[in-house]
Amino acid sequence: MSADHAMSDYARGDDQAFAIVYDAVAPRLESYLRRHLRDRALVEDIIQQTFLQMHDKRGSFAVGSQVLPWAFSIARNFMIDTLRKSRRESMVDLGNDRSPVEALLVSAVENAEQVVLAREASQQMISVFNGLTDHQRAAFELTEGDGLSHAEAAQVLGTTVTGVKMCRHKVYQKLRAVLHDAKENDPSGPPSAPAAAALGGT
Repeated sequence: MSADHAMSDYARGDDQAFAIVYDAVAPRLESYLRRHLRDRALVEDIIQQTFLQMHDKRGSFAVGSQVLPWAFSIARNFMIDTLRKSRRESMVDLGNDRSPVEALLVSAVENAEQVVLAREASQQMISVFNGLTDHQRAAFELTEGDGLSHAEAAQVLGTTVTGVKMCRHKVYQKLRAVLHDAKENDPSGPPSAPAAAALGGT
């Protein structure tokens, strides 16, 4: 049974369906939250709060709709509220080597040469990424990192599919520029085809 069907059953009062929803959704939420929070206990707390709210609001869940965007939206709101209260005390340091966000940005390239280049330019990539708007970063993360479709990400962010595509396009433009500059400044030899070609489009 899919998580969507299980959530519909759970909304109709089938408590046994909860286990299916939890097993499908919790790991996805954990992966998302750990890119922003270094405190594992806080991540687990937000996941618990998310499922408690899903339980409390299950009667309002539209039977037949998708559970993942709904769960992500709830978790994201809890995370934003938590970070506002703690003011970055538990945020992942995006300047640290091997941060989850760095891994996500590096994973956007496709071959070994460009992966090496991206790793060398990772601090610049992170700096550029941090300079984007919250919606641009979130659209990229939800689709590139969490595997949500454009439509699902749009539901999480309260925007349109076109809005998500535009945000992703802006992120890719910025990352392409970083990789192109890194290739141009590579002392090992003249630049070949632009490294940015390794990044997908919209």
